[in-house]
Amino acid sequence: MSTSYVPYHPEQQQLLPCALQDWLPQGHLAYFISDTVDNLDLSAFHARYASGGPRNQPRHPAMMVKVLVYAYATGVFSSRKIARKLHEDIAFRVLAADNFPAHRTIRDFRAQHLAEFTELFTQVVRLAREMGLVKLGTIAVDGTKLKANASRHKAMSYARMQSTEAELKAQIAALLHKAAHTDDAEKNEPDLDIPAELERRQARLDAITAAKARLEARQSQSDTARGRSADDGRKPTDKDGKPKAGRPYQRDFGVPEPKAQSSFTDPDSRIMKRAGGGFDYSYNAQTAVDESSHIIVAAEVVNTSTDVQQLPMVLDAVQTHTGAQPGQVLADAGYRSEAVMAQLAKGYPDTELVIALGREGKARATTPRPKDTNRYPHTVAMAAKFQTEQTQKDYRKRKWIAEPPNGWIKNVLGFRQFSMRGLEKAKAEFKLVCMALNLRRMGAMQAG
Repeated sequence: MSTSYVPYHPEQQQLLPCALQDWLPQGHLAYFISDTVDNLDLSAFHARYASGGPRNQPRHPAMMVKVLVYAYATGVFSSRKIARKLHEDIAFRVLAADNFPAHRTIRDFRAQHLAEFTELFTQVVRLAREMGLVKLGTIAVDGTKLKANASRHKAMSYARMQSTEAELKAQIAALLHKAAHTDDAEKNEPDLDIPAELERRQARLDAITAAKARLEARQSQSDTARGRSADDGRKPTDKDGKPKAGRPYQRDFGVPEPKAQSSFTDPDSRIMKRAGGGFDYSYNAQTAVDESSHIIVAAEVVNTSTDVQQLPMVLDAVQTHTGAQPGQVLADAGYRSEAVMAQLAKGYPDTELVIALGREGKARATTPRPKDTNRYPHTVAMAAKFQTEQTQKDYRKRKWIAEPPNGWIKNVLGFRQFSMRGLEKAKAEFKLVCMALNLRRMGAMQAG
């Protein structure tokens, strides 16, 4: 007797079309994202197409936003992969309602609506607060390095720029001299398209000159922040400009180190140390996470590797997104700065700052303890605060508040490198990532 199987007839055609809503189980993340986007204000997306006519029918913004947000929430960031998913993945087809935009359409929509996606992040944070998922009692701030969309092989050091610039200038001068000769002088030489060679070398020279100028401008800003001036003669001076004791500076004002590098593919990115060793062209992504539900309430990107000056910017972003100031802020020793604490004491008088003065896990004897109350009043006060059991208890919450979302971004979503180039585009893309993660978190908590 033959085995009786459940009927299986792949050649059978459906007599009536099936409903897209029947393809996914109830409570699926795609439904939550679809319902949430339908309740957000997308007028800024529609405004771009307000003057368009019937000859230029764009894809519906709501559909495109749903597809992009769901793609980022499930770890799909490439426009080509998203376009492929629209054919292969049921959730993508449900959200797109059987629309199949090409990868160029997806790429252009994302690039053209960077400001709109930034505003959408704010709307999602406020929605989370209305749902009671954001309390703003305690938030924790942390930074993480994300690779830039920049090639390590298309970069050059300042010393190499100087030598290459001189070589290109000499080659261009030789080509111009060669072009001035008569045909008789060149009749025995191999054919050479001098205009094309001149154009190629001049373009390369212009790119190197621009990169040199960026490095020098960056170094000038750094020197100015250190208290240097253009006429200091390499001699250290105090804040009044008077000479003081100390070794002379190794380089003139605004002259970068010979090893300082700049990328030609993404000039805004910077060389930053990679976790586990090594260096990459990267950006420093800053997140502020609410204690209640691990919702990211601020997501900013900078191109400096240190976190020291970033706390005011992050807290300003929290207030912008939520309309309120947090009750308590937890931050590690990377944010420690007397000037920053003084600034926040004035701007956020009702917010309690808990900023570590030394690395976690280190012995107390190694933690710096300034005693000069006149020069470092806020640092001395913070050191005294950390002597209390309550502050130590509060600070121990920092790791499990701030670090899990960064881990989810890198290991659950798989977002470790920006798709877009330039600081402003990186800022917008990171907000899109964090918005997608917030919606994924909100959907899971609502389902639970």
